[in-house]
Amino acid sequence: MEEFSLLYPDGKTPSFKMLGEDAYNDLSLDMVFEHISENDREKKIIRDIMTKIESDPEVIRYRCDVFDDIIRYPGLREKVRDMLDQPDYLKSFEKTFRDDSVSPIWQLVTRLQELDVYVGCISGINQALNEFPVRSAGLNALKDYVSSVYDESGFEQLKADIRELQTETSKIRSITLGVNLDSSLCPEEVGILSINDDRFDHSGILDNFLGFCAKFSDVLNASFGSMTKIHKVGLSGEEDPLMKNLTRSVTNMLGSTVRHLKTKLSRYVDISGYKLTQFIPELIFYIRWAEFCSRVMETGLPMSRPEILDIEEKSMISKDMYNIKLAIGNLEGKKTDIVFNDFDFSREHGIFIMTGPNRGGKTTFTQAAGMLFLMAQNGIYVPASKLSLSPCDNIYTHFPADENQTVDLGRLGEESKRISKIFFDATDKSLLLFNEPLASTSFTEGLYIAKDVVRALRGLGARTIFNTHMHELAMELGEINALKGDIKAASLITGIHEGKRSYKVFIAPPEGISYARDIAKKYGVTYEQLMSFVGD
Repeated sequence: MEEFSLLYPDGKTPSFKMLGEDAYNDLSLDMVFEHISENDREKKIIRDIMTKIESDPEVIRYRCDVFDDIIRYPGLREKVRDMLDQPDYLKSFEKTFRDDSVSPIWQLVTRLQELDVYVGCISGINQALNEFPVRSAGLNALKDYVSSVYDESGFEQLKADIRELQTETSKIRSITLGVNLDSSLCPEEVGILSINDDRFDHSGILDNFLGFCAKFSDVLNASFGSMTKIHKVGLSGEEDPLMKNLTRSVTNMLGSTVRHLKTKLSRYVDISGYKLTQFIPELIFYIRWAEFCSRVMETGLPMSRPEILDIEEKSMISKDMYNIKLAIGNLEGKKTDIVFNDFDFSREHGIFIMTGPNRGGKTTFTQAAGMLFLMAQNGIYVPASKLSLSPCDNIYTHFPADENQTVDLGRLGEESKRISKIFFDATDKSLLLFNEPLASTSFTEGLYIAKDVVRALRGLGARTIFNTHMHELAMELGEINALKGDIKAASLITGIHEGKRSYKVFIAPPEGISYARDIAKKYGVTYEQLMSFVGD
């Protein structure tokens, strides 16, 4: 059967862009992945998949379908997860079998144990997939593949062989060999008849042959560290030329036999095992995310399947979106009162100059928008009651940098360099997230540079959230939108009501002065309130 993937439909090859380290850190993905899985190997799998940004709508819809099946049937993912927990040997797949320093017979015994686990894994996955009515093309392709592996790889015979040949290695005490001789009693071929858990009992007429075994004991002991050493027992102390010849011939032929059996056993694993090792990480990715999303929904928070639009539309329509980090806080018992927001991108409103009070939720909202795109484009349910979006080709972020990173250039120089790199890398299909850029310099200098950046954003045409403390920047949208550009800029504000932050966002002119007055009034520091303390 042709190679397939649970991440890419048939005929599609990967065409991703890598999410940068800045964006990875600014979106706090390590913190998120810590709650998807506790296993370091699984977290690496999740990170490797999530940071490869695919923008092809067909690929994303394919993933959405697979995830839909996985999250819809908890029984399916539980059974598959139990199967995936079995083949730990896959972490070092083929290592023992290809290690020439390990004795050949030991490799054979190890491979039989591996195959026993492998057969059980394939059989269990095959049974689970046939038990549930999956609808996605990906899981149906997996079902067909697993069935073909089971039917075409001789699994029934292989299981019988394993039952007959496999023995606990700790109990091995001897092996039984069969030697074919020609008319001159010269050995022609040798084979392993059985692996035994009791010692070979030698007596009588076999003593001469045991002389041969003594010669051969080093070979056997090299193969089985736990096997009892065979001592030389002969009718005379003289070396028999026939036994010497037999020893040499059988030793050579045994090596050939082992290599032959290794090749035979490799057929099962080389044909079937490669794809098993390929789709196991993909299944782990979907299963762990489905478990996480299910836990979030059990708290009453909405999560939904995204609708994927054409990439050229540059659109996004969301209802009741929120930051997934807040949901994680609730899972940890923080009981945060999460505020939902409706938020859209369009060509009329494609660049948002976002203003609002300090600690008013601007950073939280900016991160939430990035996570919506990232989760949606990996096929995962998103933290919103409804979402439709045109994919982005990558996510670029500019959040405040660690002071240790700004020693050489200075903070303003470091910020300017990062902004320049974003424009160099981004396209009109990208998503840009700026969080309080240019706050390290004076207000006048910062505003001057910020105006140039926003004007350039119009020329770039990428969807953008420009979160800033410079309310004056959002007051000059008329001038900015007069420039040539594919999408227009708009003012987005975080709300405040009676001096309290509401964490709601909406399109409106900046209200820096009114924000300040509400806060001043709340704490009694308006001119009128202060003058009431001043004597006549």
